[in-house]
Amino acid sequence: MRCEIVAIGTELLLGQIVDTNSSWIGEQLALVGIDSHFQVKVGDNFDRMERTIRHALERSDAVICCGGLGPTQDDITREVIAAIMGVELHRDEAVVAKIRDMFESRGRVMVDNNRRQADIPEGASLIAQMPGTAPGLVCPIGDKVIYAVPGVPHEMRTMMDGTVLADLQRRSGETAVIRSRVLRTWGDSESGLAERLADRIDQLDGLGNPTLAFQASGMEGIKVRITAKAVHETAAAEIISAEETLLRGLLGDVIFGVDEESMETVVLNLLEARGLTLAIAEGMTGGVLSARLSEIDHGLTVFRGGAVRGEMEDGERPGADSAAAAAIGARRDFGTDVGLAVTAARAHDEQPPGTVFMNLAMGEAQYAQTVSLPGDRARFRNYAVINVLNFLRKTLMEQ
Repeated sequence: MRCEIVAIGTELLLGQIVDTNSSWIGEQLALVGIDSHFQVKVGDNFDRMERTIRHALERSDAVICCGGLGPTQDDITREVIAAIMGVELHRDEAVVAKIRDMFESRGRVMVDNNRRQADIPEGASLIAQMPGTAPGLVCPIGDKVIYAVPGVPHEMRTMMDGTVLADLQRRSGETAVIRSRVLRTWGDSESGLAERLADRIDQLDGLGNPTLAFQASGMEGIKVRITAKAVHETAAAEIISAEETLLRGLLGDVIFGVDEESMETVVLNLLEARGLTLAIAEGMTGGVLSARLSEIDHGLTVFRGGAVRGEMEDGERPGADSAAAAAIGARRDFGTDVGLAVTAARAHDEQPPGTVFMNLAMGEAQYAQTVSLPGDRARFRNYAVINVLNFLRKTLMEQ
């Protein structure tokens, strides 16, 4: 069973409203095992809407039209669906009465325009749930079906949960679930990951299940999504877990987290598991690193604090020496087990542009790394933060 989503409304195309409905519907379809290969948007124009929905019906078994069920002149989803079905609209007076009751219960008067919302294509049935004034529709077309739901999110979700998802499962004749897990990586490019996984991707193309996809997420790294379809939750989880184990063997420590885990969450968990506390000294990151850590560790139980300092103290040499002294100083000043410092080369330090020095003081040892980063000041800062956190993560894992 393949289901396409058609989001209706010129405001979506103009960027005046962000289409969160389609992403939510897509997620719900996956949870009940319904494949959704296309999501499209179309403005409030009869001809374009009709062409778009007809095209969706050609390549899918079901179409969910979201929006265009209001009382105004540009709300024409009902009329378009009736044309596609080849039928007339009829006005359901029981729906008119229900809409009127809604208005009167709020101390308001229903205007004539609202009567349009009770126009139903012949052969269509009403969705039982009606939390607002717009009734939803189930419109059979041969062995296919169009669902029409409102664009108001809570109304749409009520109808999806109450009728549409169950009806789709019934029509599909199978019970299945689609589940995903995201492996979060740092330290390799999207093309680099694709090259390392090329043989496995070729194998999976033949198998069809599970599937892999990449998503570049800027300062949050590259995400590798594993998606599996199975008859129930347990089977899907087993497929995903087996694939994750295989991918971890291929990618190693570039994988830093799973699903919603951030780099700072992973680092704080590693420190806590080892009974270690952390303090930091920041140069050009200007407090960004401290802010990200304290956002997770509200009570400052693991991350005890940080200081923003100049890139070089009196008597220090620039670069690596400055970072080493800063790491020791942070550990001393905050009384922690670990001191971490990040500084940048200055314009006259005879270093390549974007050079960043990182140093970690832990126990009797110090660990250092130098990287070169791109971008304007804001991007440079954020890339430095994720790199220094990754440096800390990998150093902790090696101990």
